[in-house]
Amino acid sequence: MSSKSVPHSIANMEGLQSSIVRGEADRVVELLGSQKLDELQKSYLLELAELNGNAEVIKVIKQAPTK
Repeated sequence: MSSKSVPHSIANMEGLQSSIVRGEADRVVELLGSQKLDELQKSYLLELAELNGNAEVIKVIKQAPTK
């Protein structure tokens, strides 16, 4: 099972977390794609981004649509 076939897969979430920690805003955009996050996911990812202090990554996550 690949992250492309299941947008909310564990692998995709791990990739998002790693990209957020490394401050890779373009990769975060790529991994999020057009998928909608549930509120808990978005809250967690936003908190992680805020801990790392990358304004561009924070903006990307804030703009991600929710379910």
